[in-house]
Amino acid sequence: MDINIGIKDTDRQKTADAISRLLASTYTLYLKTHGYHWNVEGPHFQQLHLQFMEQYTEMWTAVDELAERIRALGHYAPSSYSEMAKFSAVEEETSIPAWQDMVKNLARGHEQVAKEARKALRIAEEAGDDASADVITPRITLHEKTAWMLRATAN
Repeated sequence: MDINIGIKDTDRQKTADAISRLLASTYTLYLKTHGYHWNVEGPHFQQLHLQFMEQYTEMWTAVDELAERIRALGHYAPSSYSEMAKFSAVEEETSIPAWQDMVKNLARGHEQVAKEARKALRIAEEAGDDASADVITPRITLHEKTAWMLRATAN
């Protein structure tokens, strides 16, 4: 079925691609955060365990909203580990770092996701895609705030 929402096919494709990169980066950060939640140790265990749970829970909801926006644009959302890894700007975690490094890694990850969201926002704005912009904009705010809080924790 043809999609006629007032956005050209090529612009919907560009926006869906940008949101796919944001989705993949968010999903990779979600996995890293959840892994850290399970494995954090040290004097700040309780605080970080809860903080990481709050963060990964929020991202779990966000990836669904991002994927649904991609589908609304008429494209398929990435749905495998290999696709997520291919599109993600956040590096996968392959070790269990000390709690201080976990906090620093997550702060960098949130900064990276904020940058990906900002790129996706510009593409959506250029396409006149207000609905995608409405989904993306809060992601920037959330990831920048979370990065700030993590940086404050690491000091």
